[in-house]
Amino acid sequence: MRSEEEMFDLIISTAQKDDRIRAVYMNGSRTNKKVKKDIFQDYDIVYVVRKNKPFYEETAWIDIFGERLYMQCPDEIDRCNGFHVDFDKCYGWLIQFKDGNRLDLHVIPEEEAKALDDKLCVILLDKDGILPTVSEPADEDYWIKKPAQKEFEACCNEFWWCLNNVAKGLWREEIPYVHKMLYDGSHLELVKLLNWKIGYETQFRISTGKASKYLQKYLDEDIWERFLDTYANGNIDNIWHSVFVMCGLFNDIACELERRWGHTYNLKEAEAGYKFLKHVQTLPKDAKEIF
Repeated sequence: MRSEEEMFDLIISTAQKDDRIRAVYMNGSRTNKKVKKDIFQDYDIVYVVRKNKPFYEETAWIDIFGERLYMQCPDEIDRCNGFHVDFDKCYGWLIQFKDGNRLDLHVIPEEEAKALDDKLCVILLDKDGILPTVSEPADEDYWIKKPAQKEFEACCNEFWWCLNNVAKGLWREEIPYVHKMLYDGSHLELVKLLNWKIGYETQFRISTGKASKYLQKYLDEDIWERFLDTYANGNIDNIWHSVFVMCGLFNDIACELERRWGHTYNLKEAEAGYKFLKHVQTLPKDAKEIF
């Protein structure tokens, strides 16, 4: 596996030799001093170029970075899936090399780079001084944001309402639908609530990372273990168990945010939602009515 020094030498020397590339900067976890280094960290690199088109039309130039195991062009994927993309504003290659390194490489034109506003950014090369001055990398743009009461209310309402869909999906034994409603709905609101709890306890000066991957670092062990128990498999009984664990955890944290930090929690709504879940759990499969 090539070393960090070897990778940076290759990334910068490639830019130095190619007159079409005018600047290089890096963002992502490698610029964040709070993130522990490990072997899976990507190299998130942006080349500032005169024009994007020559780079995405003739891609053999990326072979210089090493032997690929496989790769993805995310903008091509987005276009195939019907999303609007503009290759001339940004284009990227996500490359997994056979030696274990991964390079997430993007090209953007000079006019886009002039608006660079990323606090987790390090400039590696600027041939013409076109990039704005950036300060020492800091992750403050990614800190947990303090919720307003209305945002808190919306979170709680969404949590309990989405469980209505989970309940009917479990009664119908529609497992793919259940997981979609559970983990794209209520579970996301639980994660949001846990982040707010952490935010209050740290004066909203930390980030739990992409997809809240650092939650464990900031939660008490018992809460973390309960949180892990909210992840279900494909078994109906197991899913019901995880749903009720999730309800209990959400309710406890919401009540804590009300008690300690002054938010108003609609307990009647929560009790109604929980009661509905318990009712549907015991509803016979041949039921002709819900109530």
